Amino acid sequence: MRAIRIRFLLASVIAVSSGLAVAYWKSGTVDPLYAALTYVGVIFLHASVDLLNDYWDHKRGIDAATTRTKFSGGTGVLPEKILAPKAVYTAGIMFLILGASVGAYFVAIRGITIAVILGFAVVAIYFYSTSIVNSGLGELFVAIKGAMIVLGTFYVQTAVLDAAAMYVGAIIGLMSATVLFVNAFPDYEADRSKGRRTLVIVLGRQKAARALPVFIVVAYALIVAGMFFGLTKMYSLVSFAAVPFAVKAISRLRKDPETIDGLVPAMAATVWYSRVAGALLAISLVF
Repeated sequence: MRAIRIRFLLASVIAVSSGLAVAYWKSGTVDPLYAALTYVGVIFLHASVDLLNDYWDHKRGIDAATTRTKFSGGTGVLPEKILAPKAVYTAGIMFLILGASVGAYFVAIRGITIAVILGFAVVAIYFYSTSIVNSGLGELFVAIKGAMIVLGTFYVQTAVLDAAAMYVGAIIGLMSATVLFVNAFPDYEADRSKGRRTLVIVLGRQKAARALPVFIVVAYALIVAGMFFGLTKMYSLVSFAAVPFAVKAISRLRKDPETIDGLVPAMAATVWYSRVAGALLAISLVF
């Protein structure tokens, strides 16, 4: 459970729930079996990327060069020799195969659209920790991943593509990317020394700290704008209940973007903002 980072699986649960919410909104029904299988498959794939990330960070010496927190620096199971590297890698591949198998079932019944989404997911998951994050594309990958989960979940339920599913997916993906963005601050020196290029490294810590409000303002602007185009609902304004968490994250990060003591509260507030806003957005689409 520790190696899988079970607490962070909630991001994928919220993404699937958002896809189901849009499906219920647009079609008035949800297939419970397809919904359950989607949760299982997406959770397997999420567990895979976390396990493989732990393995490759250990192999590259990143985890040994950073200070672990509840939100960053890996799980610690490999540096502490609780698990063997080969076991973590094998488990990561097994979860990838299991998740892809669930996806393959939906490919068989829903066709090429799910095949494209699944193909992107499998390739991106396997190469995330070895190639994608080295190119400064980690946040973009997470944003696209979140959008794909929402869109794929919707398509499994309805067998059609809809602008609302794509739009809500973009919002959910952006919220997840915001968490990854802030959680990269404590690993700045370790990542840079080992050749990894996160967005924080590309911008520098001070500029990156000033960029956080952009992520949050854009997400909320999309929610509000979506109301006028029928892509979100008036009820979706309830997601603004997470604004205090966002304000705290911005304040803490600007005050101290370098030390662990300053960053942990900022990371915690960002996680709360993303999860609360995302969950409330999904709930709002059902009513």
